[in-house]
Amino acid sequence: MSKEGKMNKITKATILEMKKKGEKITMLTAYDYSTAAVMDEAGIDMILVGDSLGMVVLGYDSTLPVTMEDMVHHTRAVSRGASRAMVIGDMPFMSYQASVEEAVRNAGRLMQEAGAHGVKLEGGREVADVVAKIASAGIPVVAHLGLTPQSVHQLGGYRVQGKDDAAAVRIKEDAKILEEAGAFSVVLECVPSKLAAEITESLEIVTIGIGGGVDCDGQVLVVNDMLGMFDKFIPKFVKKYANLNVNMKEAISQYIDEVKSGVFPGPEHSFK
Repeated sequence: MSKEGKMNKITKATILEMKKKGEKITMLTAYDYSTAAVMDEAGIDMILVGDSLGMVVLGYDSTLPVTMEDMVHHTRAVSRGASRAMVIGDMPFMSYQASVEEAVRNAGRLMQEAGAHGVKLEGGREVADVVAKIASAGIPVVAHLGLTPQSVHQLGGYRVQGKDDAAAVRIKEDAKILEEAGAFSVVLECVPSKLAAEITESLEIVTIGIGGGVDCDGQVLVVNDMLGMFDKFIPKFVKKYANLNVNMKEAISQYIDEVKSGVFPGPEHSFK
Protein backbone atom coordinates (compact mmCIF):
# COMPACT_ATOMS: atom_id res chain seq x y z
CA MET A 1 0.00 0.00 0.00
CA SER A 2 1.31 3.43 -0.87
CA LYS A 3 2.15 6.04 1.73
CA GLU A 4 -0.76 8.08 0.45
CA GLY A 5 -3.06 5.03 0.63
CA LYS A 6 -2.08 4.35 4.24
CA MET A 7 -3.56 7.72 5.19
CA ASN A 8 -7.05 6.79 3.95
CA LYS A 9 -9.41 6.15 6.84
CA ILE A 10 -10.69 2.58 7.06
CA THR A 11 -14.48 2.44 7.33
CA LYS A 12 -17.22 -0.18 7.24
CA ALA A 13 -17.49 0.39 3.48
CA THR A 14 -13.73 -0.16 3.10
CA ILE A 15 -13.90 -3.47 4.96
CA LEU A 16 -16.84 -4.75 2.91
CA GLU A 17 -15.09 -3.72 -0.31
CA MET A 18 -11.97 -5.63 0.78
CA LYS A 19 -14.06 -8.82 0.93
CA LYS A 20 -15.42 -8.22 -2.56
CA LYS A 21 -11.87 -7.82 -3.87
CA GLY A 22 -10.63 -10.89 -2.01
CA GLU A 23 -8.21 -8.81 0.06
CA LYS A 24 -7.52 -10.24 3.52
CA ILE A 25 -8.41 -8.06 6.51
CA THR A 26 -6.11 -7.63 9.50
CA MET A 27 -7.25 -6.99 13.05
CA LEU A 28 -5.52 -6.94 16.43
CA THR A 29 -6.59 -5.96 19.91
CA ALA A 30 -5.21 -2.87 21.63
CA TYR A 31 -5.99 -1.30 24.98
CA ASP A 32 -3.88 1.88 25.11
CA TYR A 33 -2.80 4.87 23.04
CA SER A 34 0.83 3.93 22.35
CA THR A 35 0.07 0.38 21.19
CA ALA A 36 -2.73 1.62 18.96
CA ALA A 37 -0.44 4.26 17.43
CA VAL A 38 2.19 1.63 16.56
CA MET A 39 -0.43 -0.65 15.00
CA ASP A 40 -1.92 2.23 13.05
CA GLU A 41 1.46 3.26 11.68
CA ALA A 42 2.20 -0.36 10.74
CA GLY A 43 -0.96 -0.44 8.63
CA ILE A 44 -3.42 -2.59 10.58
CA ASP A 45 -6.95 -2.44 9.14
CA MET A 46 -9.01 -2.79 12.32
CA ILE A 47 -8.27 -2.44 16.02
CA LEU A 48 -10.49 -4.22 18.52
CA VAL A 49 -10.61 -2.82 22.03
CA GLY A 50 -11.54 -6.22 23.37
CA ASP A 51 -13.08 -7.01 26.72
CA SER A 52 -10.08 -9.36 26.85
CA LEU A 53 -8.50 -6.37 28.58
CA GLY A 54 -10.08 -7.81 31.70
CA MET A 55 -7.62 -10.70 31.58
CA VAL A 56 -4.52 -9.24 29.91
CA VAL A 57 -4.61 -5.71 31.36
CA LEU A 58 -6.75 -5.73 34.50
CA GLY A 59 -5.77 -9.18 35.80
CA TYR A 60 -9.20 -10.81 36.06
CA ASP A 61 -9.72 -14.55 35.51
CA SER A 62 -12.30 -13.91 32.79
CA THR A 63 -13.90 -11.11 30.78
CA LEU A 64 -17.04 -11.05 32.93
CA PRO A 65 -16.00 -8.36 35.46
CA VAL A 66 -15.24 -5.79 32.73
CA THR A 67 -17.57 -2.78 32.92
CA MET A 68 -18.78 -0.16 30.46
CA GLU A 69 -16.60 2.38 32.27
CA ASP A 70 -13.57 0.16 31.63
CA MET A 71 -14.44 -0.12 27.96
CA VAL A 72 -15.10 3.59 27.48
CA HIS A 73 -11.82 4.45 29.21
CA HIS A 74 -9.66 2.11 27.13
CA THR A 75 -11.50 2.69 23.84
CA ARG A 76 -11.03 6.41 24.24
CA ALA A 77 -7.26 5.92 24.63
CA VAL A 78 -7.04 3.62 21.60
CA SER A 79 -9.11 6.01 19.46
CA ARG A 80 -6.59 8.78 20.13
CA GLY A 81 -3.83 6.57 18.73
CA ALA A 82 -5.60 5.37 15.60
CA SER A 83 -5.79 7.90 12.79
CA ARG A 84 -6.35 5.34 9.99
CA ALA A 85 -7.53 2.01 11.43
CA MET A 86 -11.19 1.31 12.17
CA VAL A 87 -11.63 1.07 15.95
CA ILE A 88 -14.19 -1.42 17.27
CA GLY A 89 -15.24 -1.21 20.92
CA ASP A 90 -16.30 -4.42 22.65
CA MET A 91 -19.59 -4.36 24.52
CA PRO A 92 -18.93 -5.99 27.90
CA PHE A 93 -21.03 -8.53 29.76
CA MET A 94 -24.49 -7.22 30.72
CA SER A 95 -24.12 -4.03 28.67
CA TYR A 96 -26.57 -5.29 26.02
CA GLN A 97 -28.38 -8.31 27.50
CA ALA A 98 -30.86 -6.54 29.81
CA SER A 99 -32.79 -4.57 27.18
CA VAL A 100 -32.55 -3.33 23.62
CA GLU A 101 -32.79 0.26 24.82
CA GLU A 102 -29.86 -0.13 27.21
CA ALA A 103 -27.85 -1.88 24.49
CA VAL A 104 -28.33 1.01 22.06
CA ARG A 105 -27.46 3.52 24.76
CA ASN A 106 -24.24 1.69 25.67
CA ALA A 107 -23.25 1.24 22.03
CA GLY A 108 -23.79 4.95 21.60
CA ARG A 109 -21.47 5.68 24.50
CA LEU A 110 -18.65 3.76 22.84
CA MET A 111 -19.15 5.88 19.72
CA GLN A 112 -19.90 9.28 21.26
CA GLU A 113 -17.75 9.27 24.40
CA ALA A 114 -14.96 6.90 23.40
CA GLY A 115 -14.55 7.63 19.69
CA ALA A 116 -15.14 4.08 18.43
CA HIS A 117 -16.15 3.54 14.80
CA GLY A 118 -18.23 0.45 15.59
CA VAL A 119 -19.07 -2.02 18.34
CA LYS A 120 -18.81 -5.78 18.82
CA LEU A 121 -21.16 -8.00 20.78
CA GLU A 122 -21.43 -11.73 21.35
CA GLY A 123 -24.28 -14.08 20.55
CA GLY A 124 -26.44 -15.45 17.75
CA ARG A 125 -30.15 -15.27 17.03
CA GLU A 126 -30.85 -14.27 20.63
CA VAL A 127 -29.19 -10.88 20.05
CA ALA A 128 -30.57 -10.29 16.54
CA ASP A 129 -33.03 -7.65 17.76
CA VAL A 130 -30.23 -5.85 19.58
CA VAL A 131 -27.99 -5.94 16.50
CA ALA A 132 -30.81 -4.63 14.33
CA LYS A 133 -31.60 -1.72 16.64
CA ILE A 134 -27.95 -0.72 17.09
CA ALA A 135 -27.33 -0.92 13.34
CA SER A 136 -30.47 1.10 12.61
CA ALA A 137 -29.05 3.80 14.88
CA GLY A 138 -26.17 4.15 12.42
CA ILE A 139 -23.63 2.19 14.47
CA PRO A 140 -21.58 -0.46 12.61
CA VAL A 141 -21.89 -3.82 14.36
CA VAL A 142 -19.45 -6.73 14.51
CA ALA A 143 -21.09 -9.95 15.70
CA HIS A 144 -19.28 -12.83 17.44
CA LEU A 145 -20.08 -16.54 17.13
CA GLY A 146 -18.49 -19.83 18.16
CA LEU A 147 -16.57 -19.60 21.40
CA THR A 148 -18.05 -16.54 23.08
CA PRO A 149 -16.04 -15.83 26.25
CA GLN A 150 -18.87 -14.00 28.01
CA SER A 151 -20.87 -17.25 27.85
CA VAL A 152 -17.97 -19.48 28.86
CA HIS A 153 -19.83 -20.93 31.85
CA GLN A 154 -22.84 -21.81 29.72
CA LEU A 155 -20.60 -23.33 27.03
CA GLY A 156 -18.79 -25.51 29.57
CA GLY A 157 -15.38 -23.90 29.25
CA TYR A 158 -13.01 -22.76 26.51
CA ARG A 159 -13.54 -25.38 23.82
CA VAL A 160 -14.08 -25.64 20.07
CA GLN A 161 -17.68 -24.95 19.03
CA GLY A 162 -19.66 -26.35 16.09
CA LYS A 163 -18.00 -29.76 15.93
CA ASP A 164 -21.20 -31.80 15.68
CA ASP A 165 -23.71 -31.38 12.85
CA ALA A 166 -26.46 -29.76 14.91
CA ALA A 167 -24.13 -27.19 16.44
CA ALA A 168 -22.60 -26.42 13.04
CA VAL A 169 -26.02 -25.88 11.48
CA ARG A 170 -27.01 -23.54 14.32
CA ILE A 171 -23.86 -21.43 13.93
CA LYS A 172 -24.46 -21.20 10.17
CA GLU A 173 -28.04 -20.13 10.74
CA ASP A 174 -26.98 -17.60 13.39
CA ALA A 175 -24.44 -16.06 11.01
CA LYS A 176 -27.14 -15.55 8.36
CA ILE A 177 -29.58 -14.15 10.93
CA LEU A 178 -26.99 -11.66 12.16
CA GLU A 179 -26.19 -10.61 8.59
CA GLU A 180 -29.89 -9.99 7.96
CA ALA A 181 -30.13 -8.07 11.25
CA GLY A 182 -27.51 -5.61 10.01
CA ALA A 183 -24.10 -6.75 11.26
CA PHE A 184 -21.36 -5.94 8.74
CA SER A 185 -18.90 -8.49 10.13
CA VAL A 186 -18.84 -11.57 12.33
CA VAL A 187 -15.98 -12.96 14.41
CA LEU A 188 -15.76 -16.75 14.25
CA GLU A 189 -13.86 -17.99 17.29
CA CYS A 190 -12.68 -21.56 17.78
CA VAL A 191 -14.80 -23.21 15.12
CA PRO A 192 -13.65 -25.94 12.70
CA SER A 193 -11.93 -24.53 9.60
CA LYS A 194 -14.37 -26.24 7.22
CA LEU A 195 -17.35 -24.69 9.00
CA ALA A 196 -15.74 -21.22 8.99
CA ALA A 197 -15.03 -21.57 5.26
CA GLU A 198 -18.64 -22.52 4.54
CA ILE A 199 -19.95 -19.58 6.56
CA THR A 200 -17.54 -17.18 4.83
CA GLU A 201 -18.69 -18.40 1.42
CA SER A 202 -22.37 -18.06 2.35
CA LEU A 203 -22.20 -14.47 3.62
CA GLU A 204 -21.85 -11.10 1.94
CA ILE A 205 -20.57 -9.63 5.20
CA VAL A 206 -17.02 -10.12 6.48
CA THR A 207 -15.84 -13.02 8.63
CA ILE A 208 -12.93 -12.50 11.00
CA GLY A 209 -11.34 -15.67 12.31
CA ILE A 210 -9.64 -16.38 15.60
CA GLY A 211 -9.10 -20.09 15.54
CA GLY A 212 -11.35 -20.28 12.49
CA GLY A 213 -8.84 -21.19 9.79
CA VAL A 214 -7.33 -19.47 6.79
CA ASP A 215 -10.50 -19.17 4.69
CA CYS A 216 -12.04 -16.42 6.83
CA ASP A 217 -11.99 -12.98 5.22
CA GLY A 218 -9.67 -11.72 7.95
CA GLN A 219 -7.94 -12.65 11.18
CA VAL A 220 -7.76 -11.22 14.72
CA LEU A 221 -5.46 -12.03 17.62
CA VAL A 222 -4.97 -10.63 21.11
CA VAL A 223 -1.86 -8.48 20.77
CA ASN A 224 -0.41 -9.68 24.08
CA ASP A 225 -0.55 -13.25 22.78
CA MET A 226 0.97 -12.66 19.36
CA LEU A 227 3.79 -10.54 20.83
CA GLY A 228 4.58 -13.22 23.40
CA MET A 229 4.03 -11.00 26.42
CA PHE A 230 2.70 -13.94 28.46
CA ASP A 231 4.11 -17.44 28.76
CA LYS A 232 1.49 -19.00 31.06
CA PHE A 233 -0.94 -20.15 28.37
CA ILE A 234 -0.79 -20.03 24.57
CA PRO A 235 -3.99 -21.00 22.69
CA LYS A 236 -3.56 -23.35 19.72
CA PHE A 237 -4.66 -20.64 17.27
CA VAL A 238 -1.97 -18.16 18.37
CA LYS A 239 1.26 -17.64 16.46
CA LYS A 240 3.89 -15.79 18.49
CA TYR A 241 5.53 -13.19 16.25
CA ALA A 242 7.81 -12.02 19.05
CA ASN A 243 8.85 -13.09 22.54
CA LEU A 244 8.55 -9.83 24.46
CA ASN A 245 8.11 -11.60 27.80
CA VAL A 246 11.74 -12.74 27.69
CA ASN A 247 12.99 -9.46 26.22
CA MET A 248 11.23 -7.40 28.87
CA LYS A 249 12.56 -9.54 31.72
CA GLU A 250 16.11 -9.27 30.36
CA ALA A 251 15.86 -5.49 30.00
CA ILE A 252 14.37 -5.02 33.47
CA SER A 253 16.98 -7.32 35.05
CA GLN A 254 19.75 -5.34 33.37
CA TYR A 255 18.24 -2.08 34.62
CA ILE A 256 18.07 -3.44 38.18
CA ASP A 257 21.70 -4.59 38.03
CA GLU A 258 22.94 -1.28 36.64
CA VAL A 259 21.07 0.83 39.19
CA LYS A 260 22.29 -1.28 42.08
CA SER A 261 25.89 -1.26 40.82
CA GLY A 262 25.92 2.46 40.06
CA VAL A 263 26.42 2.01 36.32
CA PHE A 264 23.16 3.81 35.58
CA PRO A 265 22.69 6.69 35.29
CA GLY A 266 26.01 7.42 33.63
CA PRO A 267 27.44 10.84 32.76
CA GLU A 268 25.57 10.80 29.42
CA HIS A 269 22.26 10.50 31.31
CA SER A 270 23.02 13.29 33.82
CA PHE A 271 22.95 17.08 33.74
CA LYS A 272 25.76 19.51 34.59
